[in-house]
Amino acid sequence: MSKVVVQIPYHLRNLARVDGDVTLEVASRVTIRSVLDALEARYPMLCGTIRDHDTLQRRPFLRFFACEEDLSHQSPDAPLPEAVASGKEPLLIVGAIAGG
Repeated sequence: MSKVVVQIPYHLRNLARVDGDVTLEVASRVTIRSVLDALEARYPMLCGTIRDHDTLQRRPFLRFFACEEDLSHQSPDAPLPEAVASGKEPLLIVGAIAGG
């Protein structure tokens, strides 16, 4: 079992009623999918906010980062970096910022 630290955007922290980072226990291989499964199991109110209910695809205005890399376009089943799987580095879920 791995402990993974996840940083979620402010509006989703409010929805989940958490302050700061979320630490999750992930039983299976640490991937974006397994982390999101654990996050949604612990905070069901987040279901459908980060990924679509039906397709499980990432919402277009959210991005995933870890270890200074943009992981948004990698397969949700690809393993996350060891630093994330060991809890040394967080998985960042970041809302896109648009403006002119």
